[in-house]
Amino acid sequence: MMEERGGAGPTGEPMVEVGWESWDGFRRRGGCSAGIWSCWEPAVASGGGERRPGRREQWGSCTKMHSDAAAVRSLRSCSSSDCVSKVMPPRKKRRPATGDDLSAKKSRHDSMYRKYDSARIKTEEETFSSKRCLEWFYEYAGTDDVVGPEGMEKFCEDIGVEPENVVMLVLAWKLDAQNMGYFTLQEWLKGMTSLQCDSTEKLRNSLDYLRSLLNEPANFKLIYRYAFDFAREKDQRSLDINTAKCMLGLLLGKTWPLFPVFHQFLEQSKYKVINKDQWCNVLEFSRTINLDLSNYDEDGAWPVLLDEFVEWYKEKQMT
Repeated sequence: MMEERGGAGPTGEPMVEVGWESWDGFRRRGGCSAGIWSCWEPAVASGGGERRPGRREQWGSCTKMHSDAAAVRSLRSCSSSDCVSKVMPPRKKRRPATGDDLSAKKSRHDSMYRKYDSARIKTEEETFSSKRCLEWFYEYAGTDDVVGPEGMEKFCEDIGVEPENVVMLVLAWKLDAQNMGYFTLQEWLKGMTSLQCDSTEKLRNSLDYLRSLLNEPANFKLIYRYAFDFAREKDQRSLDINTAKCMLGLLLGKTWPLFPVFHQFLEQSKYKVINKDQWCNVLEFSRTINLDLSNYDEDGAWPVLLDEFVEWYKEKQMT
């Protein structure tokens, strides 16, 4: 409530009261003289409702008065229990990362990235790539679409296998190569895809697998039959005797104890070629006939070539 009033102060000094303000039973001057506030005690009502000025106290400054008055308002406006319940613990300041912490964090991130990147690269390298397989082919084919004798020689050198090694025959079978000493682009891509090999290193790691195929009777029979067509001249229906001896030595030389004797027989025989029926029966003979030939039936459906071998061998044993 604001009111204007004139008169004298409690000590009798003349003053004009301008802007008196009543607040909770207090009256104080709205003006300020030399930075001094006059604060009045609560007025006591007397007859007629007049207010009696009380004792005046000197306050240090307007600033202090305002500050203390604000504090009084605040305390009177809330109960102590409310204030206590609303007091929150101070938030802990987050400790700034030191140079060592930042370095350790960066090191962990770098390590995780390297592991991820290494795993990704490794996965890409392990996955078969037709593009990489094609590039690998042209390392040996040059500008042609076929790997010829020169390229084949370098290829064998790179994978660490002699051209006469039986594993090269197994590889040719997997590629379904049609001509000895040559791999066409189509044969290469089809066969290497089935083997999932697109690099020299991968093929080197597959050599043991290729050799193991010879230990499976069904696969060995397929490879043996394939060898005849692979090795013969394409304009011939038979295999010349010298090539036949080499191929038989490659396939049966280490597994058939009678092969050295059979090889001698072929060398002294009149045969210049071996046809496919004779070729296939030699394998059957090596698998079923005892080393002493005791179970050989001369009246069986064996080709004449093998009848003559048995007869020759028995005579050789007698002498």
